[in-house]
Amino acid sequence: MKDSADLTPDLLLRAYAAGLFPMAEHRDDPDLFWVDPRRRGIFPLDHFHISRSLARRMRRDEYEIRVNSDFEGVLDGCADREETWINDRIRGLYLDLFRRGLAHCLEVHDPKHGLIGGVYGVALGAAFFGESMFSRRTDASKIALAYLVDRLNLAGFRLFDTQFLTDHLASLGAVEISRAEYHERLAEALEYRADFTAPALPLSGQEVVQRNTQTS
Repeated sequence: MKDSADLTPDLLLRAYAAGLFPMAEHRDDPDLFWVDPRRRGIFPLDHFHISRSLARRMRRDEYEIRVNSDFEGVLDGCADREETWINDRIRGLYLDLFRRGLAHCLEVHDPKHGLIGGVYGVALGAAFFGESMFSRRTDASKIALAYLVDRLNLAGFRLFDTQFLTDHLASLGAVEISRAEYHERLAEALEYRADFTAPALPLSGQEVVQRNTQTS
């Protein structure tokens, strides 16, 4: 994609619906390219794995969980690393989608230090396309994912796309499926509707742990 200015939020949404997502080679690269991996990472929403150590940390309720209160902060937190595919054009596109109510984030806040972790993505139909996450404290991104999966289940989502499978995601229950299977699951999920903003925040980490234990 030689001229990234041609990529509009509407075109980006059509790409997601077709199983594609954009990336840049690095932060300063003005060009974008489309990705449709041969093997796709997804989270089966009924098999998120919360380890004993993560469950203990969540039960302490040391952090405050928020939804969509600092999308820009989460986006910039995800880009704040030595190598990132989030360039200025991508940043602008997802901020546009957030303003339109189609991109969302789940945040982990420390009472003293503010935003310490989070994850963001795009919602279409009953599909959630996870884009990136970050962590400034031990397990902050894992906590964000645990609360995110809980929210997706409560809201009626049917597909949680992670794009690629990493060791970190695999340890939490993510798996790889073929491109063909992904496209089948995506087409099915797009036939349904889910509302990311509808569920109330859990009263405690224990509530999330308990629901996950019941469904895993």
